[in-house]
Amino acid sequence: MKHAVRELVIGTRGSKLALWQAEWVHARLRQLEPGLLVSLKQIKTTGDKMLDTPLATIGGKGLFVKEIEDALLRGEIDLAVHSMKDVPTRLPDGLEILSIPEREDPRDVLISRDGVMLDRLAVGARIGTSSLRRQAQLLHVRPDLSIHMLRGNLDTRLRKLEAGEYDGIILAAAGLRRLGWADRVTEYLSPDVCLPAIGQGALALEGRADDAFVRELAGRMEHRPTRLAVTAERALLERLEGGCQVPIAAHATIESDRLSMSALVAGVNGRRLIRDAIHGSVDEAHRLGVRLAELLLEHGGGEILREIYGTAT
Repeated sequence: MKHAVRELVIGTRGSKLALWQAEWVHARLRQLEPGLLVSLKQIKTTGDKMLDTPLATIGGKGLFVKEIEDALLRGEIDLAVHSMKDVPTRLPDGLEILSIPEREDPRDVLISRDGVMLDRLAVGARIGTSSLRRQAQLLHVRPDLSIHMLRGNLDTRLRKLEAGEYDGIILAAAGLRRLGWADRVTEYLSPDVCLPAIGQGALALEGRADDAFVRELAGRMEHRPTRLAVTAERALLERLEGGCQVPIAAHATIESDRLSMSALVAGVNGRRLIRDAIHGSVDEAHRLGVRLAELLLEHGGGEILREIYGTAT
C-alpha cells in the first residue's frame, strides 16, 4: 500500500541569515528523505518589527521566536528553525527542541573599518553592538571605547559600518561564516576577551512534541556533543533567569566524555565582571550548568543581578 506524500512546512524569520539556516535544514531533510515535499514559510517576529529599540529595553523573552512558536502550535508549520541563542529556556507546552545540529564557530568577531585589531583601536573608537553582553566585556578590556546601539540584519549592520557610522562592529562568527562573509572579519575574539552568548553558533529545530514523523526526521540531524554543551549553557541561563537585559555569557566544550564550561555575569558598564569555570562528566551537563550558575551567584553575580533587576535573585 502506498502512503500519501506528506508536505513538511518549515517556519523561519525572513532575514538573509535565517533563510540560509532554514534552506540548509531544507536541503538536509531532502537528503534524508528524498521524496519529502518541503516548503518554507516566512514569519515576522516582534524582534524583527522593533529595529530602532535596544533589545534590553524591549524586555521579555522570545522576541525572535514567539510568533514562530505560535504558528507551530496552530499547526501552520511543522518545524521551526531558530538560532539557539534566541530561544528561551522554557518552551510553550507541547513544543520541544527536537534536534540540535553540529555547532558553527561560537566566537564573536570584530570587523573594523580600517582593519584595526581590538587592542589597536583608537581611544574613543565608536563600536556598534546591540548586545549588553558584548558591551560589558568590551568595556572591561577597553573602558575608553564608545559603545553605540547597532540593530538590524547582518547585511544592514555591515552597510552601516561601511557608511562610516562606526569604527568597528561586533558580530557572531557563525552568521558571517554561514553567509560566506568570513573574509570580512578583522579579528576573531578569544573567549577570554569576549565569552559568547548561550547557544551561540548552534541551531534549534523546534517542533510539536506529539509529531512522531517530524521528531524522527529532525532527530537524524542531531549532534550529541553540541546538545550536551548547549544543555549545560542553557541550564546556567535558566538558573540565573537571564534575558537580554543582563550581560550573561557561557561557553561549554566537549572532549571525549568531559565537559568544560566558562561563564560570567557582568555589570553593564563592564567595571564589575564575575567569571568562573567548571569541569565534569558529560552525563552531568545540566547539573554542571546549574552549579556554575550558583558559583557565579555566590562570588558576586547575585549582587550584580539584583542591581540590574532591582529584585532578589
